[in-house]
Amino acid sequence: MLSLSASALALPALLGSAGGALAQADHPKLRVSSYRLDRTAALFSGQVTIEGVDATFIEDAIGDMNTRAFTRSGANEVTELGLHPFVLAHANEGFRDYALLPVFLLRQFRHKSVFVRTGAGINKPEDLKGRRVGTPGYSSTSLTWIRGIFEDEYGVKPSDMEWVIANKDSSAGEAGKISAQESRIPDGVSVIQGPTGLDESQLLLEGEVDALFHAATPAAFLQGDPKISRLFEDPRAIEQDYFKRTGIFPIMHVLAIRRDVAKDYPRLPRAIFDAYSQAKTAAYQLMNRLNWATDMLPWYSAELEATQTLMGENFYPYGIAPNAKTLNALFEYSYRQGLASRQLTIEEVFLPGSLDFAE
Repeated sequence: MLSLSASALALPALLGSAGGALAQADHPKLRVSSYRLDRTAALFSGQVTIEGVDATFIEDAIGDMNTRAFTRSGANEVTELGLHPFVLAHANEGFRDYALLPVFLLRQFRHKSVFVRTGAGINKPEDLKGRRVGTPGYSSTSLTWIRGIFEDEYGVKPSDMEWVIANKDSSAGEAGKISAQESRIPDGVSVIQGPTGLDESQLLLEGEVDALFHAATPAAFLQGDPKISRLFEDPRAIEQDYFKRTGIFPIMHVLAIRRDVAKDYPRLPRAIFDAYSQAKTAAYQLMNRLNWATDMLPWYSAELEATQTLMGENFYPYGIAPNAKTLNALFEYSYRQGLASRQLTIEEVFLPGSLDFAE
């Protein structure tokens, strides 16, 4: 098994504080809730360990992880969270139980996440002005990114559209129940509730909306329904151009640690960061050496090489330095869209001492 010798997290140092949930254990136990992803698989399997800690990794869905953390009903010392729900809990609700670590577990370009009803006459972003847009959660991280990008890139503001909130979410099985922080409605926009029983793709198919903004690919699109299509015919090209011009790779999910645990075990946050970095390195190694055979995509190697050429070998970077512009963009979008009560800073939401963590 790989270990984290670089972190030099000795067990006696970890046990040095008497307070906190972990202090009573001879070998402290740590509960971590997260998705099992390629970049976390080595942690779930035990190939990579957090030195000095007996860590249990628990698979969970993001909406449920958000709710457990923000309602204080969860017992996990470390958890994956939606970045924007955390921003809203911190800015609007005084939530301070957890602080963020610069481990960014899910990132996605979001031009691919805009869908339109075929024949609705929506061929470019500007055509969305005056239209009805469906979504399962107005203030989710993905929706906040899309609205911010559309305003910056195309001059389409949230107030230019009427928003229809779906009663059902076709991706609920993977994402969990939408948290309260993903359902915040700001002043200055027109928002109504969709008809009972219709998920977001059904809103589009039934003509209740003209377009969809949704993190997950809608069920109707996956089923090949001809009434629904992506707004951008080639989102890959649009997203690559966006990255070339801005350097922004949108962040969706982030890792968080309970502040009391971090205080009791000051060397633990670095050990966690190092473990997640090693797990990601293991994923990179698998991608380069074996995934061309184990993945079913026929041009997997070509896509990987193209991504590395555009974004670098470490195209999924952890740490603050390579991600500061992306983080500040979301903080600005949240405030500008009337969601966060103020524009947050990196220094206040990330754990003190983690700002200089680097891979």
